[in-house]
This record gives sequence, C-alpha cells and structure tokens, in this order.
Amino acid sequence: MRTLSEHILDIAQNSTRAGAKMIEIIVEESKKKDLCSLTISDNGCGMDEETLKQATNPFFTSRTTRKVGLGLPLLKQKAEDAGGSFSLKSEPGKGTKLQAEFQLSNIDRPPMGDIWDTLYLLFLSYRDIQLVYRHLTTSGEFSISTSELNEALGDVSWQEKEIRNGIIELIKANLGEIGAAK
Repeated sequence: MRTLSEHILDIAQNSTRAGAKMIEIIVEESKKKDLCSLTISDNGCGMDEETLKQATNPFFTSRTTRKVGLGLPLLKQKAEDAGGSFSLKSEPGKGTKLQAEFQLSNIDRPPMGDIWDTLYLLFLSYRDIQLVYRHLTTSGEFSISTSELNEALGDVSWQEKEIRNGIIELIKANLGEIGAAK
C-alpha cells in the first residue's frame, strides 16, 4: 500500500468484516500545523485488549485466509517514518478508532492517491452501511456520505457510467475547491 487511499480502503474493509454499520473517515490537512491526519472510526465488534496489542504486529491477523496482516503495521510505520504518530483504540462491542498523523511536508508522507476512486468503490460496495467521508483543510471542508448519495440518487444503479462519473467528479471538484493535497 503506497497511498493513504489504499490504506483507507483496507481499513474500511476490515471495519465491514468486523460488522460495522457506521464508518467515519476524516482526513485533515493543516499547512499551518504542518500536519496531515487520518482518523477512521467504526461501530464494529471491536477488539479485546490482547487482540488490540497484537493488531500492529505484521505476523498477526484475525483472518483465517492468510497468516500475516500488513495493513495496520504498514500504516503505523509510514506515520512514524513521516514524523507523525499512530494510535489505535478499541473496545469489544463498541468499535474501533484509528488515528495516523503525518508531518504534511515530510518527504516520506504517503500521497493521498485516487481517493475519489476509493470512495466510489466503498460507496458502491457498502450501500447499506453509513459511510461518511470528511476532508478538512485550512481552505474549507468537504463531506459526503452514503445516506446523502442514497437520498440524491434513489434507486438508480450506481454502476451506470454517468452515475459513476458524476460521483467521482463531485468528489474531485469539491476536494479541489478546498485545496486538498493529491
């Protein structure tokens, strides 16, 4: 995983496997504070204390389909390599909250990547989950959610080319307006 959008996709998929019905993704960029922050919260099944301690160990995974879990360990390493920090909080039955901070100007900070494609894929794949994305910069804020898209689009297929392009362009245009880093 080379970009933040790839990490967002991985973590959101983990959240859905944990039974989350609500996922909130917040990206905050502050040139003044020289900070890029990624926060992802969900209301999934959460982790017990022992699992939480092991979550950033690359040789630990709760999945039975493989023996390693690299998503969280890689994100933690990237945050620390980019002059930032990483925290993970979870409670059984209450969900999980992850926060990764990066020095915005650090050359090792991963780029955002194609967040519009990632969000479209998440919205398309998890229409029955309340997924909220917020992006904050010193120039403004943009947010989009599954419930807003469901309300605006109704029963129209999101796989239609025009709908897909419209959702992606909506995200791109709004991120551009608030000066989000690419």
